[in-house]
Amino acid sequence: MSGRGLRIGVDLGGTKIEALAIAADGAELARERVATPKGDYAGTVEAIRGLVLRLEQGLGERATVGVGIPGTLDVDTGLVKNANSTCLIGHPLDKDLGKALGREVRLANDANCMAVSEASDGAAAGFHMVFGVIVGTGCGGGLAIGGKVHGGRNGVAGEWGHNAMPWMTAEEFPGPECYCGRRGCVETFLSGTALERDFREHAGKALKGVEIVAAAEGGDAQAEAALVRLEGRMARALAGLVNVLDPDIIVLGGGLSRIQRLYQNVPPRMVEYVFGRGCKTPVVEAKHGDSTGVRGAAWLFSVEEAMDRVDEAMRAGR
Repeated sequence: MSGRGLRIGVDLGGTKIEALAIAADGAELARERVATPKGDYAGTVEAIRGLVLRLEQGLGERATVGVGIPGTLDVDTGLVKNANSTCLIGHPLDKDLGKALGREVRLANDANCMAVSEASDGAAAGFHMVFGVIVGTGCGGGLAIGGKVHGGRNGVAGEWGHNAMPWMTAEEFPGPECYCGRRGCVETFLSGTALERDFREHAGKALKGVEIVAAAEGGDAQAEAALVRLEGRMARALAGLVNVLDPDIIVLGGGLSRIQRLYQNVPPRMVEYVFGRGCKTPVVEAKHGDSTGVRGAAWLFSVEEAMDRVDEAMRAGR
């Protein structure tokens, strides 16, 4: 064992599981991914175990393990809830992985992992309260305070996508149906899926998100109008968040975060809705892109904790 403070992060997704090993300075050392065993809880635990052990064997060092999941742990029962990978629901995933790997395993919502990643060594490094927004197929959020996950009393801090879209227009009200059982959630207005639906309803034809952006850049008026509506909705939703939480910085990740015009056009429109009509909150793109979640899972353990685990393993002869 070299004592590099090896940390492994695991991103548990619906179609793939990715594991990443980083050194104390955040440098990537190794990465591997496998397909997620669909609907198979025991198979998922075994797949994560295999990924971790193979990375450790290749690097010759024992690591800490953090896992980002598409859900959260119930703070009272310790069981997974609110997971779109439904086979995880009702299981003590951290305990089962800990037993399989013979060590403590920490879990956090994947959006919280994104916030921790960007707060640790990403676009929000040096900021105390970081709100991370994932706008992709759906819309989620996570909160990091002092570089650590803030999950909240109910384990749902940052579930921004399942609040109602603020200041709906008459045309928008009551909003589309959401899978959570309600209507008009932020997620039903801000996601790749929502952008494509909005364009289809107004233009009478279907385009993918990237095609809508390209069409707007090419001067298509209907595509431009769809992006203007998206920007206005994002401005309202983020302003509502600022009014409640007032984070030091907001970081965007996910597919829609690649639309560069958002960073120029959304912040000025937020001013209209923030209480007092003033808003200095930076809105920035995630530095680590698609790797930010898996990096954040690794950051669920500090460098010092990772070093301590190496020392413990050496004393135990493992």
